Amino acid sequence: MQQFERMTARLNGRTTRAATEMTPAARRSLRAPQTILGIDPSLRGTGYGLIRTGGPRPVALAHGSIACPKDWERSRCLARISHTLRELLLEHRPGVCVVEGLFFAQNLKTAIIMGEARGAALATVGEAGLDIYELATRKVKQAIVGHGGAQKIAVAKMVQRMLELAELPAPDAADALALALAYSQAQGRFSLGTARKI
Repeated sequence: MQQFERMTARLNGRTTRAATEMTPAARRSLRAPQTILGIDPSLRGTGYGLIRTGGPRPVALAHGSIACPKDWERSRCLARISHTLRELLLEHRPGVCVVEGLFFAQNLKTAIIMGEARGAALATVGEAGLDIYELATRKVKQAIVGHGGAQKIAVAKMVQRMLELAELPAPDAADALALALAYSQAQGRFSLGTARKI
């Protein structure tokens, strides 16, 4: 219940008691502007989301999905993922990247294809010299919605509210924005303690 009250207070711009108890160094680090790139890798629809922190609320800079038609060869999709991310990195110059953590897949072929998309994204971001972190999906949902088993629509609605977006983001983009937001929260007072550098 306290977590929900703190989250609601943050969304409404109110200062909670816990926030006033932060050290000056912690408050400075929360205010330091940072551009964070979230990536939700997938061969046919890699989601991306860029946010800027440092103000009273994080701001969405760009979000979307790198869509690839079903009739495209995998190699062409991987090239498109890499090319699009390279353009986003040049335009927005993020300082850090966050990707969805590895998941268990029963279908080996699906796991390999997902791994290829993830690899293309990681290689492109790594080439740009960014630090890359991964967060488990359940931890991201817990940080954004308050429940690790939350549905995608609940994540998208909370992301829309937190970033004051005019429209509900597409599912892949919402997941990527959620990753960036969860990482941002992990750097603050209420740390998830689960962002793993890769």
